Amino acid sequence: MIELHALTKRYGPTTAVDDLTLTVRPGHVTGFLGPNGAGKSTTLRMILGLTEPTSGTAMVNGTRFRGRPRGLRHAGALLDAGDVHGGRSAVAHLSALARSNGIGRGRVDEVLREVGLAGVARRRIGGFSLGMRQRLGIAAALLGDPPVLLFDEPFNGLDPEGVRWVRDLFRRLAAEGRTVFVSSHLMSEMANCADQLVVIGRGRLIAEQGLAQFAARSTQASVAVRTPDPAALVAVLAAEGGTVRPDGPGTLVVTGLTAERIGDLAFAHRVPLHELTTRTASLEEAFMELTAASVEYTAREPG
Repeated sequence: MIELHALTKRYGPTTAVDDLTLTVRPGHVTGFLGPNGAGKSTTLRMILGLTEPTSGTAMVNGTRFRGRPRGLRHAGALLDAGDVHGGRSAVAHLSALARSNGIGRGRVDEVLREVGLAGVARRRIGGFSLGMRQRLGIAAALLGDPPVLLFDEPFNGLDPEGVRWVRDLFRRLAAEGRTVFVSSHLMSEMANCADQLVVIGRGRLIAEQGLAQFAARSTQASVAVRTPDPAALVAVLAAEGGTVRPDGPGTLVVTGLTAERIGDLAFAHRVPLHELTTRTASLEEAFMELTAASVEYTAREPG
């Protein structure tokens, strides 16, 4: 379990993390989301004792991680796949970590096989692709067989097979009762592997809840309507203030009106309906809407 209480980090006049209190529980894949500059990486570094908080506490299974001897047995992390010595081989890199944490040499071979790098174990890391470095970073995180795992952008550089493998790995680790905390900008992957979310913006907590509950907070829920007379239905719904757009032959997507209201209006105006389905917002739509006020760096429209 990871527990943060009033965690704050300031760099001069800039507050990177602002009074952050949350709990990341075992048995779940918890996605850690936020716009660029939201404070995600700083938070992960404070959890691992790599950055000292200005105030507040970050606890891993009830203890500050910095005070843990042989820390890889308690928490494993991938923060930066490029932060390795390019002149070392994969096996040398992991063997050094194993020795410093009292982990047997046989475990190095196990994790190399698990991440698919056994065949290149003695190659220099400098010749690895980004995807291979990501796999090596995951191997290092798994080395001590820890109950808590943290990953920062683990999908970057992976091919589709690698993305699927990582997704399945995270689910398996959570099913084993571990705490799995994953930061990523890839909303599609968070939607596919996370069941809990922590969302921050400008260093402050925006949401700490299940994925479905977070998506349901969006106002962008819509209703799909299929009718043999779309023109008549568009006129009726527009007159009631609904926003309607086509979505294939005979199908409309409506926002601003509930499914119940659309059904009542269609019945009152004798417009037949063949489908009436409420669609919740996607994770990406909900994220964009609910973090809009927290975006620090925005692109301007051309022109």
